[in-house]
Amino acid sequence: MDNRKRVIVDFKKLTPEVLKLLVDEYPYGYDDDHIISFKNAAGEKVECVEVLTDDTKYLVKISAKLEKTMADYDETDYEEFEDDDPEAVVDPFSLAKDDEEE
Repeated sequence: MDNRKRVIVDFKKLTPEVLKLLVDEYPYGYDDDHIISFKNAAGEKVECVEVLTDDTKYLVKISAKLEKTMADYDETDYEEFEDDDPEAVVDPFSLAKDDEEE
């Protein structure tokens, strides 16, 4: 029996620690075989990829933001942040918009 704590992670709550786990687990990205689908309490379909630690099973909701952040991952971008800081991982599309405005 798997006694790990189960945590569903939306992109807004993605931390450097979980992002690194994802990149380590799926260095070339994830494909359909890695996606876990289920219905949430509201009956909506949710698609996630799974990463594990010794005590936690993370189900990270997939999105275009997640795919881009994983593809552009550079560990040094997060050196100044705590591993559990959800504000460290920013929306990659808002950065592109900010660059266009300058």
